[in-house]
This record gives sequence, C-alpha cells and structure tokens, in this order.
Amino acid sequence: MPRPGVIAEENKYSTSEVMRHRSTNFEYLTIRLRSLTSFKHHSTFFPFLLPSIPQPTPVAKPAAEMTTHIDQTKAPSILVTELSYLFPDRSEGLRSISLSLPPASRTLLIGANGAGKTTLLRILSGKRMAPAKTVSVGGLDPFKDGLEGVTYLGLEWVLNPIVRTDIGVRELLKSVGGDYYPDRKDELVQVLDIDLDWRMHAVSDGERRRVQLAMGLIRPWRILLLDEITVDLDLLSRSNFLAFLKKETETRACTIVYATHILDNLADWPTHLVHMSMGKVKEWGAMSEFELGSMGVTGNSRLGELVLTWLKDDLQERGPRNGGIGSEGAAYITGGVGGYGSEKRV
Repeated sequence: MPRPGVIAEENKYSTSEVMRHRSTNFEYLTIRLRSLTSFKHHSTFFPFLLPSIPQPTPVAKPAAEMTTHIDQTKAPSILVTELSYLFPDRSEGLRSISLSLPPASRTLLIGANGAGKTTLLRILSGKRMAPAKTVSVGGLDPFKDGLEGVTYLGLEWVLNPIVRTDIGVRELLKSVGGDYYPDRKDELVQVLDIDLDWRMHAVSDGERRRVQLAMGLIRPWRILLLDEITVDLDLLSRSNFLAFLKKETETRACTIVYATHILDNLADWPTHLVHMSMGKVKEWGAMSEFELGSMGVTGNSRLGELVLTWLKDDLQERGPRNGGIGSEGAAYITGGVGGYGSEKRV
C-alpha cells in the first residue's frame, strides 16, 4: 500500500499539474542521462527515452569549412614545410625544416647526437604540436587530426618498466594483439628469433629488445617511426629485422622513417636519405640523387663513407658543444614552443 504521506502530497495538485510536474522531471532526467552517455547507449539501456530525445537539426557548413575525406588505407606521404620548434628553455630544436617523402618509402634519418632527429620523429608521430600547415602525414596533421596507424618506437617505449618484470613473452604478445594477428605474431617471433617461454626478468638486453620490437610491430601500421631501437640486436637479428621491414613496404601500404647511427646491412635498404645537423635538414632526397663512392680505407660501405663525410663536416661546422645546447634529451621534455597559434603574424 502506498504511504499516506505520498498520496496526500499528490492530492494538493490537480491532475494536469501533477502530469506537468512529472513531465518536467522526465525531461530533466532525459537531458541528464544524455549528458552521461551517448545516444547509441540510450537505445541499449534506456529504450523508453527514445521518443523524448530531441534530435539536433543538421547545420550545413560553408563550402570553405568542408573537410575533404582522406583515405587512410593507403601508404602515407610525409610533407614538412618551414617547420621550426623551440624547447621550453627557448633553445632551438628545429629550424625551418622542409622535406617531402613519398608513400611506401623507407627513409634513413642521419645526423649526429643532438641533430634534431628525435624531435622531428616525435612531431611526425603526433606527440608534439607543430605550427599549422607545417606538417602533413598522409594529408593530415598528426597532432590535431585523427591520423590512424601510426607506430612510434622511441626512448619511452624502450624504457617501459613492464618488460623487466617477471612476466612471460606469451602474455606480453597477447596483451598487444597477438591473438588477433596470429600470422604476424608468428612471423615476428621467427624473424626476431624469440623464445615464447622466456621470462622477461631473466633475459639479456638484446633478447628483451627483440620482444619489444615484436610487441610494437604486431598490429599492422601505416607509418612506422623508429628512433634508434636496434642498438642491442646482434648482426643476424638486425639483418633479419631490416629485411622484414623492407618486405612490409613492398607488400603493404606503409611508410618508414628510421633514425639510426648503425649502418650495417643498410646499403640497399633505404629508398631515401635525410641528413640533419643542428636542427636543420642539410640535404634530403632519393638514394639515386646521392653520389656513393667506392668503399673507403675505413672499411665502411659506400653508404657508410657518405655518412662519415657528412658527420665530419657537421662537427667542423658546429665546433665544440656549448652548454648542453642541442641535447637529444631535451626532445623528451614536456611542452615546447612552436605549437598552434604561434605562427608569425602577417
């Protein structure tokens, strides 16, 4: 039986007033629920709300504001136009960089420590803002647009503490999609010579790095940005890994930019080179545009001789390091100057 107090309270009002009061509360509940969950969830959990939810009237955008659809299933190109970047301490990270890399290319990013390679890769991956219209990956701004299929493997990924705990390789690979991409998982396990029974706290640095690479590459990617992550691999593992990456660009729609100081097995790997020094791009282009001489007295490959010449010239141009300016570590400091809204006023 209803409580008398409730009946007495309702009897104070006419029938129409009670219904209006209930309707007001119902509309408030509808608005409140709508703010807490999506319309899609309303139909699942609150079907009685459907008749009461007003649908917004579509407003046509002016032609100038219409966004062109970008096909994110194709291999992306990379276009950088007059890109500059400052660190929070106002030191210069990048200075007026411009370059263009085609879809399905494999680019080596070459430069001494502190040349700006890490900063550029982090901007391309969308981890840092860049001034409007200075960076385009597949026709999209990697920071503010919904760029899909980006994999960036750098210092934060390498130092992830989870890979030093007592956890099995099977569990780690499963946690990053190994069960959804079994063929890729099996191929990477074979390419990188991984033992699925390893425990991560009891492996060498090189073995740990192989597992990390497999974790990062199991999910198919469209653009892969590698920041010197093969340093712990032995010669055979690195050769097999590079062959796998080359096959990826030849059989899938994807693009690679790889920053490295180790040039073993790379003579025939890249399609393009980018030479950076002191935050600037000094030269870039297809491999066919560079003159590769014969093997020098140092025993390096022709590519190694070219890079060695570049680095010697860069050192002579830069001179002694001064007060830590240009340190690669600055690329990982949160924030930076050169983001949206910092463009020069005309």
